[in-house]
Order: sequence, then structure tokens, then C-alpha cells
Amino acid sequence: MNRVVRGSDGREWTIKANLEWSNPIAAEEFEHDVNGGAGPGVVMGGVLLFLVVLFVIWTPDEVYVPSWLILLLIVAVLFFPVRWVLHRPWTVTAATPGDHEENPPETWVGVVRGFYDVRKEVSEVARHIELYAEPDMNGSLQPVE
Repeated sequence: MNRVVRGSDGREWTIKANLEWSNPIAAEEFEHDVNGGAGPGVVMGGVLLFLVVLFVIWTPDEVYVPSWLILLLIVAVLFFPVRWVLHRPWTVTAATPGDHEENPPETWVGVVRGFYDVRKEVSEVARHIELYAEPDMNGSLQPVE
């Protein structure tokens, strides 16, 4: 997700949002970031998929299986993977090369969780740059040296 915004001082800012497939570890979160890996989730998903396939295969021909039950089983299988993807952390970066006069190059970086929150944050950062020439200091983005 990329967006180019012109600040109120005339500089062009590039706002980028990149999906992180692994959790970025911050110093204060290190002790609490204990993760068992993807193994247990894959095993449980495989067991659930196996049971659903077994349920469909062992169903006698005389039994009528309503279509809503099939749809419910598909939703149950896809719920947690879709939820996992929608709640991944995104790294949002706002950068400008500066200009040749008085404004140096700047880069602001922050991490936002969730697809919809990222879209909202990118819009808020773009609006703040248009009005005040830089991202909000009290927002989720912080300047990087």
C-alpha cells in the first residue's frame, strides 16, 4: 500500500505500509513475546480438515446434507486463518527526500496492527502531512534518525 502526499511546505512524502509476516519484537515486549510457532495451528487445522472430509465421505447416500451446513463447515475451517491475516502487524513508513533549501530528509516509522487500522492510519498520516507538513508526533509514527 503506497501513497504520495504533498505537504503544506511543498515537500513530497511517500507513505508505505508493508505487511509483516513475523512479529517485530520491541525491547519492552521481549519477555511477553513467547510464541510456539506455527506448528500447533497447522496440526489443528489439519485435524479439523481431516474430520470435515471424513464427515463428508462417511455420509450415507440417503442422508440429505443441507447446503447451509456445508457453508458453515467452510466458514469454520477458514475463520482462524482469515482472522490471523487480518490482524497481522503492518510497518507504516512516511519518508521525504527533503528539498535543497531548508528541509532535510525525514523518515517516520511505526507499527500498526490490523488491515483496517492500517488504512485508517495511512489516511490520518496523509491528512496530517497535508495540513502540518509532517506526521503527528503523538501518532503511531515516530521519527527515525
